[in-house]
Amino acid sequence: MTDAATRDALEMNTRTNGKVRVWDPLIRIFHWSLVAAFATAWLTAEELQPVHEIAGYAVAGLVAFRLVWGLVGSRYARFGQFLKGSRETLAYLGDAGRGRERRYLGHNPAGAAMIVALLVTLSGSALTGWLMAEPDRVAMLPAAPVIVTSALADDGDSSEYGERGEAAGPLKEVHETLANLMLLLAALHLGGVVLASFRHHENLARAMVTGDKRAPGPGDVD
Repeated sequence: MTDAATRDALEMNTRTNGKVRVWDPLIRIFHWSLVAAFATAWLTAEELQPVHEIAGYAVAGLVAFRLVWGLVGSRYARFGQFLKGSRETLAYLGDAGRGRERRYLGHNPAGAAMIVALLVTLSGSALTGWLMAEPDRVAMLPAAPVIVTSALADDGDSSEYGERGEAAGPLKEVHETLANLMLLLAALHLGGVVLASFRHHENLARAMVTGDKRAPGPGDVD
């Protein structure tokens, strides 16, 4: 049996049982690994710098994987399947505000926008953390803003660098701002998951564990 036939048979079976496989194993592993890595990075930021850096590299690696998997992964993991334009996203938010949003089998437009925001914020946080680990790395960026480079150079005395060469000043402020923004986005994301779970009578957190969701019904977006 070919891979395509196997997938079709599996999909038919799951739909017959009232459920359909939406999230593939790699997406589920990515999701919970990212939660663990970011939580570790946040909790060790001030006390355990080596652990913080390892967690930061883990976040960067997971984000890189998600970008690749968003292009070549399973159907509901692909950016082309769930990313929508601003008009459709705003329309969805308007419907949600009136309590009449449609159920999406994959990511809904608001969730898709949140994914983009999370990936961008995590990428910025990982990049600034990597730059802070070794001050000389700033010079490796050909397009680094002159104001940032100058600020780091002016503040390059021993008071502005920790024992492991961590840069303070503007770069550190950007890093911390992105980390705080990530917390805000995570809270909004969690709130959206709870709201959608309540509205559509479906445990979305559990679906990210099992991979299965209720098969689409009339009016749902497959």
